[in-house]
Amino acid sequence: QVQLVESGGGLVQAGGSLRLSCAASGRIASNNVMGWFRQAPGKQRELVAGVTGGGMTNYADSVKGRFTISRDNAKNTVSLQMNSLKPEDTAVYYCRYTDPLSNRDYWGQGTQVTVSN
Repeated sequence: QVQLVESGGGLVQAGGSLRLSCAASGRIASNNVMGWFRQAPGKQRELVAGVTGGGMTNYADSVKGRFTISRDNAKNTVSLQMNSLKPEDTAVYYCRYTDPLSNRDYWGQGTQVTVSN
């Protein structure tokens, strides 16, 4: 089992910045994949950014150049630095851990990000 705890959401004005963090605990495997997803009201959950254990990253087109994902393997944490936030970034943001052997996904409880005009 893996537990994920997110922090760092909140309310920010358009153009501002927020940093989300996710701490994983439990049976953490090496070479896992961690990522951030988001879900806005009435919409499907979508990938925001992902990072492998080796540091390879991928981003949704809508956040490229504005968001940066990073991880600390020693601390089992993943962070998402969000700059130049837009109202359309408003959503509940979820951290996801994928076990490399079973491909099972574990999800955090979610943290609300609200960007006002």
